[in-house]
Amino acid sequence: MNVSASSLPAGPHAPASAALPAEVANAGHIDALKAARLYLCTDARTARGDFADFVDAAFAGGVDIIQLRDKTIEAAEELDLLAVLKETAVRHGRLWAVNDRADIAVLSGAPVFHIGQKDLPLPAARTLVNGNAAIGLSSHTTEQVDAALAATVGPSGLDYFCVGPVWATPTKPGRAAVGPELVTYAAEASPQAGDPVPWFAIGGIDHGNVRDVVEAGAGRIVVVRAITEAPDPAAAAASLLDALDGTGS
Repeated sequence: MNVSASSLPAGPHAPASAALPAEVANAGHIDALKAARLYLCTDARTARGDFADFVDAAFAGGVDIIQLRDKTIEAAEELDLLAVLKETAVRHGRLWAVNDRADIAVLSGAPVFHIGQKDLPLPAARTLVNGNAAIGLSSHTTEQVDAALAATVGPSGLDYFCVGPVWATPTKPGRAAVGPELVTYAAEASPQAGDPVPWFAIGGIDHGNVRDVVEAGAGRIVVVRAITEAPDPAAAAASLLDALDGTGS
């Protein structure tokens, strides 16, 4: 995937620009989302102190989108880290994302904003980000997958959604695994939606099981530990992409 730097909002801490029709403001983001296959969620890597080097390596290895998700940091620190993430993403021609907080998404100029089932409703999130960010939603049941597909209709609709957690993961304690069956359901239901938006399988996906989720019907994945805990993030990302392409061992 290759996104031009001009398609991303300028200014690391600047608010989004005046309201634009979502179909105009999001055009570049949506094209990039449709091409994206590998989405990474990472914390601030406070203990390692290598956030800038890590996200640079992950993008270099082929990651298409990086989301900063860390509940332990304050807003000011998050904005500083997002400025680093933005600069790196623009340099690599990739996307970056904010999780949960619309205020942070607006202030940082994030091109992608992700919400959960218990976060802001989609219409409210769309209003707050002012048409300047693509919006994604987590889904955990067949009913939520159906609702996500139904919510993609029109220029103010959902831009992508995630299906999972496929397997249990410590990043979502207490969240029951849905198994590959929900991935297969999404893969079968998506083409029936007319003009389906991108969707990603998420939850416990790593190098040992990525082929299983591909066989279940996923063409896009979200990972955490498969890259964040890898000694070589770039190589780990490249290996996951090989598996998505069917060339991995």
